Amino acid sequence: MASHLGRRKFLATLGGAAAAWPLAARAQGDSVRRVGWLMSTSERDSESQVRLGAFREGLQKLGWAEGRNLRIDYRWGGGSIERTGTYAAELVALKPEVILGAPSSAAVALHRETRTIPVVFAQVADPVGLGLVENLPRPGGNITGFAVFEYPIALKWLELLKQLASRVTRVAVLYDPEQPTSPGYITTIEATASSFGVQILRHQVRDADAIERAIETFGAEPNGGLILPAGALMTANRDLIISLAARHRLPSIFALRFYVAAGGLASYGVDHLDLYRRAAGYVDRVLKGEAPANLPVQFADKFELVINLKTAKILGLDVPISLLARTDEVIE
Repeated sequence: MASHLGRRKFLATLGGAAAAWPLAARAQGDSVRRVGWLMSTSERDSESQVRLGAFREGLQKLGWAEGRNLRIDYRWGGGSIERTGTYAAELVALKPEVILGAPSSAAVALHRETRTIPVVFAQVADPVGLGLVENLPRPGGNITGFAVFEYPIALKWLELLKQLASRVTRVAVLYDPEQPTSPGYITTIEATASSFGVQILRHQVRDADAIERAIETFGAEPNGGLILPAGALMTANRDLIISLAARHRLPSIFALRFYVAAGGLASYGVDHLDLYRRAAGYVDRVLKGEAPANLPVQFADKFELVINLKTAKILGLDVPISLLARTDEVIE
């Protein structure tokens, strides 16, 4: 009799545990929040990993840790606008609580796919012009974030090129036609080209072969220089661009520091890693219940001028002392 009673107690206990298990599992599952990550560059790219590291650092400072209370679903466009769009649709189908999209092409792709899932962007230019938000103080929809700079910064790129290489009279602007911010930069540069005494030549490029053909063709003529607006395609092919520019002795201006660290001549832009850390703060606020519509778009406030003196010497350029005095970082 005692053994039967013991068996019944055990089964009752087991049954109670079985009934309670789904509730416990569900409660544990609810404690892990789900975030999406869409970047239009490649996962294997070292710079992409640095950006991801900055985002994770920002989350960790706010108490979020993958595997403990956070799950992040990653998608990488690999420099392809088409692939970025496909992965945007995949992430939206997973229904995460918030998605981080960067840079501009990823944010635009996410905006096409959803008007309900919160999206936080980083490293985007002209969010109003791209149709991502209604206005900067009150975005009004499901998307907000951190912008890099406005199109007039392109004038600084042209000015910097002429300061470093006054002999330049022909400037090639390489751009991906699928990159949503390309027209704004090119129009800005073309509008003031005559005041700098240069001719602007547009070069559409969609892959590495097109980049190589464009630089080889342009570099065959003298007194040339390059301006490379930022974009996933340019980031993925930066080593190719820098090596071709060196081969043809073309002074080249970039939007971000890591191009110059890799051997480019100079850059003027923002500390973009700071934007990813700050974007983590908006992801945190959305997870805690705030709506993107009420989170103002913020612009970068840390600009940096970087010059690679070694590259300047190889190109036979004497960097003006007045310019060096304003330089935030000199790479030698």
